[in-house]
Amino acid sequence: MPSYMMISRKIILKKIAIFSLLCFACASAFAQNGNPVSLHGALSVENGKILDQHHIEPQLRGISLSWSVWAGRKYYNNDVVKWLKSDFNISLLRISMAVEPDSGYLKDQAGQEQLITKTIDAAIKQNLYVLIDWHDHHASKNVEASKLFFIKMAKKYAGKPNVIYEIWNEPERVSWPLIKDYAVQVITEIRKYDANNLIVVGSPAWDQDVDITAKDPISGFKNIAYSFHFYASDPSHQEKLMAKADAAIQMGLPLFVTEWGVGESDGNGVFDRTKTATWLNWLEKNKLSWANWNITDKDETTAILKPGASVKGKWPVQMLTPAGDYIRSQLNELNRK
Repeated sequence: MPSYMMISRKIILKKIAIFSLLCFACASAFAQNGNPVSLHGALSVENGKILDQHHIEPQLRGISLSWSVWAGRKYYNNDVVKWLKSDFNISLLRISMAVEPDSGYLKDQAGQEQLITKTIDAAIKQNLYVLIDWHDHHASKNVEASKLFFIKMAKKYAGKPNVIYEIWNEPERVSWPLIKDYAVQVITEIRKYDANNLIVVGSPAWDQDVDITAKDPISGFKNIAYSFHFYASDPSHQEKLMAKADAAIQMGLPLFVTEWGVGESDGNGVFDRTKTATWLNWLEKNKLSWANWNITDKDETTAILKPGASVKGKWPVQMLTPAGDYIRSQLNELNRK
């Protein structure tokens, strides 16, 4: 009798374990297709990795809206956000708030805040992660405006696990000490109101010189990651650039690919599918989260939409560019694994 009881107990425990694994797998599939924030929860940084509430790497994948001025502005709305979630199956949306151009934040603070916050709120309602991107190449010249902006965002979104702060898009050829000084000032203000949400810091040379950043990362704050950008078909964005990122990863720098495109660094040029596949495989191997550039209907290589695409989403395949069709297919395949 005792032996029988022991065998039965082992069988029951095994069945419970199998059932638990199946439940987790189902929850994972549901979260990728419906509610990634429920599965992954608040993000944190530990030992050089971005982790979720289960202490695993979530690998978020999604799309960046274009500059919140010019042609891209019209796609900052709830209908587009809903379509990107349901049809492109994104888990991440990047909000690229233009800072310096005419009608950007420095010229139209109230208008830009209204535009981006309604889009951020739409993403949160759809249970997506959302990058709030200070889309500025010269942020160190606009540090006071940046601090005031991120204070507002931190007050409004503190405690929302969806929200990630990207505090400087693509610093140009400026030194890491200058970028680091700017970042510390802005992070200090954010942390007064939001103690935990992930903050992403830029690196020199348009977020490419992450190997330089990795030698002297920011200390004294938790949950800090660093952006890395590439354009997959650009001749100068191949092995040498990938090696920089590999070196940074080996040095323990937590990377977040907040922007990448299938074309070249000017947004145009060729779309080389072989080179793009190489970069995508690299992202998968390193389990890096990413946002593809970009939702706009401009006539250029990295644009997702053809000119005249509806401002309400519901785009037929015929209104997607080759980049758009490719990225949509990749997102649906990868986020449903």
